[in-house]
Amino acid sequence: MAKVYRGYDLTLGREVAIKVLDPELARDTAFRNRFRLEAQAASRMSHPSIVRVFDAGDPSTSEIGSDEPPYIVMELVKGTLLKDIISAGPVPVADAVRYVDGILEALDYSHRAGVVHRDIKPGNVMVTDKGQVKVMDFGIARAVSDSSSTVAETTQIIGTAAYFSPEQAKGEPVDARADLYSTGVVLYELLTGRQPFRGESPVAVAYQHVSETPVPPTEVNEEAPRTLDPIVLRALAKDPYQRYPDAAHFRAALDSAMTGNAPTRKELGALTSELYGASPRQAQETARSLRQLSTDTTMTRTQSGPPVAWIWAGVALLAVLLASVLFWVVTISMRPPEVSSSSRIIPNLVNVSSERAQDDLAGLDLSSKIVIETSSEVAEGNVIRTDPEAGVSVEEGSTVTLYVSAGEETVVMPKIEGMALGDATNALKAAGLELGTVIQRNDKALAANTVISASEKAETELDPGTVINLVVASGKVTLTDLVGWTVDAATTNLGDLGLVAVPAETAECPATQPATVHSMSVAPGDVPVGSSVQIFFCTG
Repeated sequence: MAKVYRGYDLTLGREVAIKVLDPELARDTAFRNRFRLEAQAASRMSHPSIVRVFDAGDPSTSEIGSDEPPYIVMELVKGTLLKDIISAGPVPVADAVRYVDGILEALDYSHRAGVVHRDIKPGNVMVTDKGQVKVMDFGIARAVSDSSSTVAETTQIIGTAAYFSPEQAKGEPVDARADLYSTGVVLYELLTGRQPFRGESPVAVAYQHVSETPVPPTEVNEEAPRTLDPIVLRALAKDPYQRYPDAAHFRAALDSAMTGNAPTRKELGALTSELYGASPRQAQETARSLRQLSTDTTMTRTQSGPPVAWIWAGVALLAVLLASVLFWVVTISMRPPEVSSSSRIIPNLVNVSSERAQDDLAGLDLSSKIVIETSSEVAEGNVIRTDPEAGVSVEEGSTVTLYVSAGEETVVMPKIEGMALGDATNALKAAGLELGTVIQRNDKALAANTVISASEKAETELDPGTVINLVVASGKVTLTDLVGWTVDAATTNLGDLGLVAVPAETAECPATQPATVHSMSVAPGDVPVGSSVQIFFCTG
């Protein structure tokens, strides 16, 4: 979809990679706009495991105008594509886990920034000469897919279907869990040397992603550790809600699996049944066998059947018996019940107002007793049920209990914004609500684990057990790369982020005027609020 050139940034004095988009794609105005927005979103991410986007341009939007295609300027990474590492031969388990952990670290950061990759595959992951994992092309998959007019065009542009999530294959909206599915496919390929689903066409592979059960990695490669089988199966769940909720949970499970005990075959079978159904493969084999039997004309009977006259006689006898039983049941049901003059039949009072129900019972010389219950199905003030039930015969003067609805039971959402996560959890539990997903967000003004917002507003009436998702402060801020900035501008930027700037001289390089930042004591990325950052400027 693009050509990549190595370039040199004259202003900041560094090598860069320049990706120039294919002219066919560039002719689509919608794609240009979407690509520009996604490039802006990707440029705001600064993480060691993500290939940085420094700049993006679209000559058609300039004052003079141009037919040149859009381009993006990125960090130049020297290393090897993960795709080439896999094709070179078996990957050691420790390296496979390290590569996937690096991918998940990048996804954890990007998902918290609100950016979904949509095209995680070995061709978009690079391993540097020092062994660091770098994930590329954030946002480009969305720019392409949202601007493509047909499924075939989208598939052709984005690449192989071997790493699609089921929701991508079905054309449904995707979220961060689609990236986790694709990462699970990459982990499977690293452990076994092949993808979990293969076919003669992309459509065949996409169908398998939607409906087929993957074979555990250890059944393909006996040398793969059994402790990773549950991790892979959970990541490849068809239902996004059965996968790991986020990349952090995936990383934690991967880390604990490397030090935990291997699951038994029974435990692995139970997990497969939970995620993919009882036995979809066995069901498919049975259906295939039945189809073959139904169409096989070469099979001949080897045992004679019973005489035809006996068969028809049995059918006739069975029909007479069924007709006789049906006639007897209808006759019994139509016979009027024998009741004494002092007996009363309880009428059907369900969903009748309590006042009318009491009047109806009083007209039958029966007394009533009211019991209040909550109900989500019967309107407030109406009868839920009676004791005895409708149709039961009771003596005159008997008491009938009326269970009357008090309406649906609700609880009130407490105000938890600004509370610590532990206190907010206790408040939700005390209110009868469930804590759902907790997403961390950088906020320089709030301490770590302080609740920023909740999925439901305070004082809202909710059903008991409603799941409440929270956004809490991470206690960190994102430090950008300040190399090349003036010392004054860098100091101001660090102060705005809630960080302490500590200028320091270094005579290892020629002095500049004004003084510019040569290096930093802290690498770009998320750092705790209030941290001190040394910014070195040249005095040589």
